Amino acid sequence: MYERILVPLDGSKVGEAALPYVQELVSKLSPEVKVEVTLLQVVSSLAHYVVAGEASARIPYTEKEIEQIKKKAINYLKKAGEGLRSKGTMVKIKVGTGSAAEEIIKTADEIDADLIAMSTHGRSGFSRWAFGSVTDRVLRAGNKPVLMVRALREAAQT
Repeated sequence: MYERILVPLDGSKVGEAALPYVQELVSKLSPEVKVEVTLLQVVSSLAHYVVAGEASARIPYTEKEIEQIKKKAINYLKKAGEGLRSKGTMVKIKVGTGSAAEEIIKTADEIDADLIAMSTHGRSGFSRWAFGSVTDRVLRAGNKPVLMVRALREAAQT
């Protein structure tokens, strides 16, 4: 049964498309089943670019900047989990750093997730090749069941 569900979020409306499905799934499980939902956001860019004229330089974030980014991610995850919490679901939050797909798979193994529920942007063709698909990599490289939810077009455009 689904007692531990991992929901990776990227901070976008598209990324949140799986949340209503998780909420509905949790509400349909019997009251005896205590479901724990872990919301995860991965900070994958640990550097930024500074452009001066025609030159640009990749500058790593300082520890203080990384902590601020993580704090912002924690606040976002707390807000994203309010709907689940209001229904009595235990919600944990986690912020990881590095490759999104690798962090999702690692976290799923760490919490022994029964299910990973995540949205997909629904890209295809060149766009999928150019940007890749975190969902696809998690599906292929992970060893946990994955519920993929395609985001509605309206969410993808906001």
